Amino acid sequence: MTSAFDFSHAVTAPFRMQPGLRRLAPGARQLTPARPGSRHQREKLAVLGAFADQALLAEPGFDATAALDALARHAAAEHPQHFAWDGRCAHALGVRVDGDDVAQQRAGVFGHGDEVTRCLRALPAGWRLAGLLALAFEEDFAVVDGARGTIPWLAVALPSHWAPEAKVGHRFAQVHAPVADSERLIAASEHLVRLVTGPERWERFVWTVTPHPRLHAHPARVDPAGWPAGLTVADLATAAWWRTERQTFVPLPARRQAVFTIHVDVQPLAQAIERPADARALLDAIASMSDAVLAYRGLAAAREPLLAWLRERAGAHAA
Repeated sequence: MTSAFDFSHAVTAPFRMQPGLRRLAPGARQLTPARPGSRHQREKLAVLGAFADQALLAEPGFDATAALDALARHAAAEHPQHFAWDGRCAHALGVRVDGDDVAQQRAGVFGHGDEVTRCLRALPAGWRLAGLLALAFEEDFAVVDGARGTIPWLAVALPSHWAPEAKVGHRFAQVHAPVADSERLIAASEHLVRLVTGPERWERFVWTVTPHPRLHAHPARVDPAGWPAGLTVADLATAAWWRTERQTFVPLPARRQAVFTIHVDVQPLAQAIERPADARALLDAIASMSDAVLAYRGLAAAREPLLAWLRERAGAHAA
């Protein structure tokens, strides 16, 4: 289980699609430095190299300068040994970004040593700082505009079965409209936007079980077949993956904006759910899901073998 994901807070029964916002504890960190050559960094390099137009998106006319500055300042304050920002130049991973100028200051420690530099130089003008932040940290980023209730800017390389290009510029309620049983989320959308673009810091958690093993889960690059045909309880140990998100908000209250951070993690289910208590909690949560939620999350075909596997893991023999 990753330390960023709070299992006991996030996995509850009966399962409900709801905001689940929680105030961040004083001093709690919001960013996770990416180790050079780590899984997060390698997948992001691949996505930004091949699909930057689906990961780096802005509504026409939107100026993300203030939000990027706030994010860069936050990154430098939280992780000064990993990221530096003086209001103009950023330094991370042995690379300096000054506006659209990218300079390598020292060789990287994996591959040919210049993967980050080459990736950033190939990005569209105006996206090099965002690209460096995306590669320096495991999180993806988006901007929430409280004045209009929209998401006008995204740097999302590791989406969880949604297409960033279909969300940019849309209102918060529109973004969540396809989500099953999302009435509470949609009804609370205006209040949520006011909260996260105010002065306080917030976090929330999302989880699912999936047959998709990669961090990058854009719907155009996920196997449409989903779960293997004839999935058995014995198959679960190798076929199922535990996908989690920790989402936080870096507020810019003077501008009624916030930078939305999304930390995705994927682990083999058998590795993630080791404790009987966790298996029981997950069993109860999935057993309580509506048919609409099971279908939305792609769990309908896996429900029965998944529940049986969780009963075994929990040490329970009764239905």
